[in-house]
Amino acid sequence: MTSLHTPVCEQFGIEQPIFGFAHDIPTVAAICNAGGMGVYGATRRFPHEIRDELAEIRRLVGDRPFGVDLVLPPGMPEHNSREAIEAHIPDEHRRFVQSIKDKYDVPDPSGPGMRTRFIRSSEIEEAQLEAVFESDVDLFACGIGAPRAAVDQAHELGKLTAALIGSPRHVRRALDAGVDLIVAQGYDAGAHTGPIGTFTLVPQIVDLAGDVPVLAAGGVATGRHLAASLALGAQGVWTGTIWLTSTEHAAHMQPALVDKLLAATSADTVVTRSESGKTFRQIRSAWSDEWDAADAPAPLSMPYQDVLVGDLLGAIDEHGIEPLLHSGAGQGIGYATELRSTADIMSALVREAEHALGR
Repeated sequence: MTSLHTPVCEQFGIEQPIFGFAHDIPTVAAICNAGGMGVYGATRRFPHEIRDELAEIRRLVGDRPFGVDLVLPPGMPEHNSREAIEAHIPDEHRRFVQSIKDKYDVPDPSGPGMRTRFIRSSEIEEAQLEAVFESDVDLFACGIGAPRAAVDQAHELGKLTAALIGSPRHVRRALDAGVDLIVAQGYDAGAHTGPIGTFTLVPQIVDLAGDVPVLAAGGVATGRHLAASLALGAQGVWTGTIWLTSTEHAAHMQPALVDKLLAATSADTVVTRSESGKTFRQIRSAWSDEWDAADAPAPLSMPYQDVLVGDLLGAIDEHGIEPLLHSGAGQGIGYATELRSTADIMSALVREAEHALGR
């Protein structure tokens, strides 16, 4: 047992109070096998893929616990109908997206992109939840939204639950939903993020959460960040960006994108709605610059923006269009200067945190 051992380690059956989120199966498994809690981001996966992929993670981690994360935003359409969404997309937005495609000579994709494989809808959410609840995953986390019915069902099946929130005003909703863990995600964080900085947010969430443990998220990239999070009252950390440049994760990315991530400083991320319609922190690229231009239309809301840009984003990734390549990433990306194995990253986090606390 290390000096970092906190009650969440006992609660979740892990060696270190480090939760690691990734969309990559080998990375999630490696986080678990290094003593943390790997959490698989399954929001953009079909239900049958979720079943297969959670089974694969279980095969890789054995009896070690792991989690899955879904985004369940309120206000989504009822049905998985691309045609119904397409009918409401303005021509101005279609022309703008086509202009980006033409300007950067982006070939057509071989199929729908990640955001257009299906429509973020109640129909899909219900099927995804069914797949998660059929699995033996240990933790069910909600990246956006934490419906009480879903939390109750997870508990009935013996699964622990978590909600990611970015504002003190969301604490009551998470507590009312009955979650076992709250992730306080600050402005520094990659992907969907809120307006309040991590160091300001975490103590406020801790004070409001009562007996429910809190993890700090957003800009957590070193052991000093982990030590600071514990000092703020968190029982551990939720990490994401630091795993993008692990050797396991980088093996499944475009080499040009890996180079961008390694070269990026903390000043090289931007918050944009051009990705999904919701605020989304990512690496600055020609993509974010084009949408930030004075003559660019305002991004649409989710899921309309998903459908508007999804196929083009898929083509950019598929064909490796370097100026437009980007990834969700937090401000902690400035600490990623070399490729390291997941085990080495985990070891460094623990070693640096223990040293900081020892001082």
